[in-house]
Amino acid sequence: MTTIVGLKINNKQENALKVQQILTENGCKIKTRIGLNVVENNECSPSGLILLEIVDEKEAEKIVEMLSKLNEIEIQQMKF
Repeated sequence: MTTIVGLKINNKQENALKVQQILTENGCKIKTRIGLNVVENNECSPSGLILLEIVDEKEAEKIVEMLSKLNEIEIQQMKF
């Protein structure tokens, strides 16, 4: 089963490093990672979007569990 995990990171300045650490620790489990930079009025938004493709369902659950412990992170999932 493939899981697509969508992350909305609010307050990027404070939370981006924490998210990056989790994604780096689990880098070999993530097949695809796409970062979508949000620009408003020619300035970077304080929030950002990341899409992850994770093929192993159990690993996806572990990564989502780790990310869900962070503040100001919204998580959505699609499973195929």
